Amino acid sequence: MGITVGSARADDEAEAVALWHACGLTVAYNDPATDFRFARAGAASDVLVARADDGALVGSVMVGHDGHRGWLYYVAAAPSRQGEGIGRLLVEAGERWLRERGVVKVQLLVRETNTPVIAFYEHLGFEVAPRTVMSKWIDGHD
Repeated sequence: MGITVGSARADDEAEAVALWHACGLTVAYNDPATDFRFARAGAASDVLVARADDGALVGSVMVGHDGHRGWLYYVAAAPSRQGEGIGRLLVEAGERWLRERGVVKVQLLVRETNTPVIAFYEHLGFEVAPRTVMSKWIDGHD
């Protein structure tokens, strides 16, 4: 496949954010550039990127943990490269990153507008967890 995965560099920000937009992973109330910088700066988080042999950024996963559970965000493969195993490679890289830090459970959230990806995650061994997610805006968002 000719794909390598490693930690994103600061200068990957624009390309990663463009990828997230292209994959429909962004929403108006989250600034993906801020998410990228925040994850790269944290001791318990990172952004991993997949690069083709020619250096093109073809995928990403944001990974982090709270000391108990690991989380995957912005799992993305370039639309023109979907179906090549890049998504699987990135999920596995995220899981490895968590395992190396002693985190034994990984979770992710799928927006109700992105349900076509559920079959992809089920194929990788994820299952729908019977939970109620509650949230509250603490900075004045409506």
